[in-house]
Amino acid sequence: MSPHVNPVAVESALVSAVVLRAHAALWNQHSWCAVALLVQAFYVQRKWDRLLQSGGAVFQFRPAASSGVVPASVVMPLLGLALRARCAAAGSVHLERFATVVTVSGMVLALFLSLLALGISRPVPADACAVAGLSAGAVFYTAKQTLTVSEVIEVLEVLLIFVYLSLIVLYLLPRCFTPGEALLVVGGVSLAVNQLVKRSLSWDGAGGGGDPVHYLLPVLVSGSLLLGVIFALLFRFMESETWASSLFFHTMTAVLGLGVLAPWLSLFIGRHPITWLWDLVTSSRRRLALVAYWAALCVAAAGVVLHQNRRRRAGSKKHRASTAVRKYFHVIAVATFAPGLLYERRLLHAASAVCLAVFLFLEYVRYFRIKPLGRPLRQLLTLFLDERDSGPLVLTHVYLLVGVALPVWLLPAACAPAKGAGGLAPYAGVLAVGVGDAAAAALGSALGRIRWPGTKKTVEGTAASVLAQVAGVAALLAADAGVDLDGAHARVLGSVALVAALEAYTSQIDNLLLPLYLLIMLAL
Repeated sequence: MSPHVNPVAVESALVSAVVLRAHAALWNQHSWCAVALLVQAFYVQRKWDRLLQSGGAVFQFRPAASSGVVPASVVMPLLGLALRARCAAAGSVHLERFATVVTVSGMVLALFLSLLALGISRPVPADACAVAGLSAGAVFYTAKQTLTVSEVIEVLEVLLIFVYLSLIVLYLLPRCFTPGEALLVVGGVSLAVNQLVKRSLSWDGAGGGGDPVHYLLPVLVSGSLLLGVIFALLFRFMESETWASSLFFHTMTAVLGLGVLAPWLSLFIGRHPITWLWDLVTSSRRRLALVAYWAALCVAAAGVVLHQNRRRRAGSKKHRASTAVRKYFHVIAVATFAPGLLYERRLLHAASAVCLAVFLFLEYVRYFRIKPLGRPLRQLLTLFLDERDSGPLVLTHVYLLVGVALPVWLLPAACAPAKGAGGLAPYAGVLAVGVGDAAAAALGSALGRIRWPGTKKTVEGTAASVLAQVAGVAALLAADAGVDLDGAHARVLGSVALVAALEAYTSQIDNLLLPLYLLIMLAL
């Protein structure tokens, strides 16, 4: 094999394979638009890459081998197509329409990112403009044919929120995201915020509509985002490391949590969220035992951090945790999520949402150096940084949690298939990130000798990832009686192998990207 293989081209080819796989499984107007979107993203990615290399981008993005426009542009549309197929099969009309909005919103956001790159390119590339124009025409025509007027307005609202959040996040957090990662993260948050605002405006005063678990995550994400933006702006004009500022920070956090978010959430669930969470946890002995087990795993994770920092103090100051050590946390993530997925998915959904809010709060404490934990957290986490933590925030642990939890959050229980490869869809995060990525990194760094052309990843690591995920699937089939592949073994193996190959060639945050692609291929 030639050593002069372009990894970005291979990554685009793997993404194309996923899009064609989705197109073969689900043939409709939106599928054709996804193919058109892929073609225009391929043209636009080259423009983004040149902008980043020349320093011509408006904001400072995370240094990476590519901008990540191709793998990010098709994720939300394909995810919407997969959810729509599952919800249509389950007979849930409301969720099917929501999935259609997700599909079109993802396409519109990807088009906006493309037009932004083309608008600031000099000279303006005629070929990319022509392809983007054709793709935009196909998307807008399809949206007109498949969306109602209210749904079109909803898509425009998501776009407006995305524009404002992008300006704020990319200005306040330089070098934290590539353009593709910004599209995924900010686009997902924009969709969640829009849904939360829509439900708040349509609240009829009765409360108790729907499962309270489904409201917890968007409220906590919106509150965490609001808290971060407020203090990022305030601490540009005042010192954050004094005791007075720290007291102000904790007071305002308590006011926002208890005075705004708790009443906001109580509107949806019809009761106070703290009492609801308490009843959710204490309703059975199994749930209490599971929470105690999770607490023990938290103590184990903290022990790993303290032990590694003690080794650094005893040895070289430049000591960094090895790849194998960092993958301990992937093992802990598997140990955390696997029992919850098997026995208590509703509790796992709520617990992972609360854990995300805690992670974001602690990251604010570390970033702003809030007393008394700000400086100790900064010192403890420095050991576990890698080349992808090039911005002011440390997001590796947040991405790990989000990657494993995304299938739990995104796949409604009413639409989860009982048979076929879709039965493994809720486990996509555990398989792709917790099992596959950890095996590829640990065994690849220890035993790998043959490198994939153009990358630092090894063939042995990719093979270990595939074998580990296959073993994980076998274990799930033995442990979860509700999972029945129904002859879809080849489909599962192909999906796992494709995601493992994508892990070897992508320069994006794999903890965020891989579970989404595996979820899409298993759910379609």
